[in-house]
Amino acid sequence: MPILTSIINWLNVKRVHQMDLFRKYPAEVQLETFQKLVSRAEGTEWGRKYGYASFSSIADFQASVPIQTYEEVKPFVDRLRQGEQNLLWPGDIKWFAKSSGTTNDKSKFIPVSSESLKECHFKGGKDVLAIYCQNNPETRIFSGKGLTLGGSHKIDNFNNQSYYGDLSAILIENLPFWTEFIRTPSQEVALLERFEEKLEKIAGESVQENVTSIAGVPSWNLVMLKYIVEHTGKSNVLEVWPGLELFIHGGVSFTPYREQFKKLIPSEKMNYVEAYNASEGFFAIQDDPSASDMLLMLDYGIFYEFVPVEQLETDNPDSLTISQVEKDTNYALVISTNSGLWRYMIGDTVRFTSLYPHKVVISGRTKHFINVFGEEVIVDNADKALRIACDKTGAEIIDYTAAPVYMSDEHQGAHEWLIEFSNLPDEPDYFAALLDHALMSINSDYEAKRYRNLTLDKPIVHVAAPGTFYRWLQEKGKLGGQNKVPRLSNERKYLEELLEIHARIKAK
Repeated sequence: MPILTSIINWLNVKRVHQMDLFRKYPAEVQLETFQKLVSRAEGTEWGRKYGYASFSSIADFQASVPIQTYEEVKPFVDRLRQGEQNLLWPGDIKWFAKSSGTTNDKSKFIPVSSESLKECHFKGGKDVLAIYCQNNPETRIFSGKGLTLGGSHKIDNFNNQSYYGDLSAILIENLPFWTEFIRTPSQEVALLERFEEKLEKIAGESVQENVTSIAGVPSWNLVMLKYIVEHTGKSNVLEVWPGLELFIHGGVSFTPYREQFKKLIPSEKMNYVEAYNASEGFFAIQDDPSASDMLLMLDYGIFYEFVPVEQLETDNPDSLTISQVEKDTNYALVISTNSGLWRYMIGDTVRFTSLYPHKVVISGRTKHFINVFGEEVIVDNADKALRIACDKTGAEIIDYTAAPVYMSDEHQGAHEWLIEFSNLPDEPDYFAALLDHALMSINSDYEAKRYRNLTLDKPIVHVAAPGTFYRWLQEKGKLGGQNKVPRLSNERKYLEELLEIHARIKAK
């Protein structure tokens, strides 16, 4: 297999050079992307509505097309699912990625065009391996198979020629036939709908394979790996797959899961690469294994805009292009894509850690934060504070969620946390105090609101019964795929649903 690796590395040379171009000339590459998108879509219903043929600049585009949320796009998506074409993007669109619905209970159906599959999602997957091989020239990843834990798809009930499902399932369904020889499990098993059945089938098919890489959401892969170890009676994953060397992860922060993966895969040679991909597109790849940020991929048929988070509630927020952004500012991500999403706010917030090349970290969600008292706590703050508390207590977290306790005549406001541990802290109250102080050290607004408990009282931390978060997802029909429990919310709905499940489990 060293010969195969050498051939693949040779094929990657051209692609690596292309990446170097957008590292050096981001504005020029993004302008070219913008022009291609607008030119391609000017004959669509959307393009005619907003006068795409008359645009001579990005400024014209921004002045004419308002920033969109799913609610504004949904009428067009519904028509596409009923079989109409040439609405948002030219050509036949029959695939729709069903979102996990983490910002609300309504499912979102994101159109996925053939161009998006080829030029964005598949290209992103190949680039992850290209970057990995460049960083690890002695890799033996191609001596075995890759295991991807995906979701499932169904025939769309609007039209029997359109399909919907998890993005991972759509990608598996559309992969070239020859990939069956280099991945596991089989397509039939990979697309099973019931997660428990899928685990059983994966164990039956894949434990005999030489698996050298795995990919997917950390939480679900952790469940799978624990199942594999238990099923085989081994003490760790390397006794099942001694050639395993790479985990490509995304979807949620890897920080709460890192130590658990290290225990299951006890090897200093194991590599972890983060990819930022979503139903709407493939956005960024961790290109430096020693850093936690990711290279923003600028030539995937996506035109990026960035809205400062503090301006989201204003009437005319600034919408910046790649040449206008600054480091260490939280931006809401706005995209226009080769699937026909136009100035679409996907709900993620990012922060640039580097310019030229442009690198980002995911800092949170536009709707996944707690800001009831002006504290502006985002997911990135929570992840970092929990990591500090875990490091100082030896605790390990499986999952968590937090919500506000609203002020009343009887008590001050506070944050209420429900945390499921794989390794409990000896003193939960001490863990809660560490979490509180870590948040104050990270977030000055939170610190100000905690001053002398005038606005915010100390956090309330509950230790969740084992399986609480899994049960919530199970009862919502969201096991597997890219589904996850919202980490932070400005309302108490998710927390109270989880607390009710926690109480049921404890009562048994």
